[in-house]
Amino acid sequence: MKSPASLRADFPLLNTQFEHAPLVYLDSGATSQKPSCVIEAISRYYSEQNANVHRGIHTLSELATTAYEATRNQLAKYLSVSSSEIVWTKGATEAINLIAYGLRDTIDSSDTIVISALEHHANIVPWQQLCQKTGAKLIVLPVNELGILEIDNAYQIIEQAQPTVLALSHASNALGNIQPIESLIQFSKQFNTITIIDGAQGFLHLQPNLKELDCDFYVLSAHKALGPTGLGALYGKYEALCALPVYQTGGEMIDSVSFEHTTFAAPPAKFEAGTPNISAVIAFKSALEYLESLNHTQIRAYELELFNYLVKSLRAIDGIKIYGDLINNIGTVSFNYKNEHPYDIAHLLDQNGIAVRSGHHCTQPLMAHLNVSGTVRVSLAFYNNHQDIDLFISALKTAISLLD
Repeated sequence: MKSPASLRADFPLLNTQFEHAPLVYLDSGATSQKPSCVIEAISRYYSEQNANVHRGIHTLSELATTAYEATRNQLAKYLSVSSSEIVWTKGATEAINLIAYGLRDTIDSSDTIVISALEHHANIVPWQQLCQKTGAKLIVLPVNELGILEIDNAYQIIEQAQPTVLALSHASNALGNIQPIESLIQFSKQFNTITIIDGAQGFLHLQPNLKELDCDFYVLSAHKALGPTGLGALYGKYEALCALPVYQTGGEMIDSVSFEHTTFAAPPAKFEAGTPNISAVIAFKSALEYLESLNHTQIRAYELELFNYLVKSLRAIDGIKIYGDLINNIGTVSFNYKNEHPYDIAHLLDQNGIAVRSGHHCTQPLMAHLNVSGTVRVSLAFYNNHQDIDLFISALKTAISLLD
């Protein structure tokens, strides 16, 4: 089994040299880098298997279909659920929209939907739209001045609201906070709440066991977990998927069609209209196999050690303010320097080969609560190392010297 330090060699883009500086990639929260096995799997599909799935009895189609469904089985195994409970989508965003759309006829003005103040716009706006359509009430679990969920207050709000829907991120994309979703899911069960977890950030780092977590729905994006872009997955308990109406209509998701009437296939096919992103699905299996080959306990400890080293290094710089939960964190640091605009800092870092994200991170309500226009975000993954952090800190100090 490879050590964390040796894994970096599996990611070809990390060896890139930009002009006079090596690439330091610290933006895995936006999208992860891809190991060679994933890149090769995409090429192999188009060069050796290229055919549509579920549509032919010829050899190529059967090969593609087998490989495509093998990924569904692999993801189900990784999450400890049934393959019939895995629906392919374009990403976590589409998966949340699918659920919200599916609840439009069962939600009314007597219902409440609870989210947290840490949510990405993709886990705010669909529920906001659903409330506008149905008259339901949207309630937000508050965070403190550093952006950490007020857990005691959260329990009180849930108990009082007895929500129909509880939709929370597994981990904050802006701050990296790991949410206490296990206890909140269990607490909400006494109210028959539908629990939905946005795992876009948590999936790569936290290896969720959905059988133990016992949420009704969990969504993820492949590109944030070593896989290709344009692909996501929706897990739903089978009975919950059966209860949702179809989201899109077309080929493949039907049972029978006449000009008078149409019946639809059972989940997951019911939600997979049209030709899917076949190459991405097949390549995602390589990403999952890569993740399964790792010692998760060792990798998590390594990521946390890097995170603590990063936090310590930032705290040594006078004028830096860090936001979020620095104890329960996936490895993401959000910070500002004095009153400097985060865009200016990120731009200067980029000139030294340092890739970070700046802005509101699709969490404008959270940024407003923190009373900032945005932050600089450093998001780590196991393929980073101490040299990345040292180069980042050196470039940051150079940027600060130019701004002061």
